[in-house]
Amino acid sequence: MNIPKQKRNLTIAGTDIDEVKRLNSQSGLSYNEVKRLLAESLNKKE
Repeated sequence: MNIPKQKRNLTIAGTDIDEVKRLNSQSGLSYNEVKRLLAESLNKKE
C-alpha cells in the first residue's frame, strides 16, 4: 500500500497495524470459526 508514512498506524516495532488487519481478513477461517462450523455440522447429523 502506498499510504504516506505519517498516516500509517504503526506499532512501536514498526509493524503496520492496518496492513496486518487487511491480510488477516483475507486469510480464511479462524480456528474458532472452524470449530463452530464443525460443531454445527455434527449437530445437524444427529
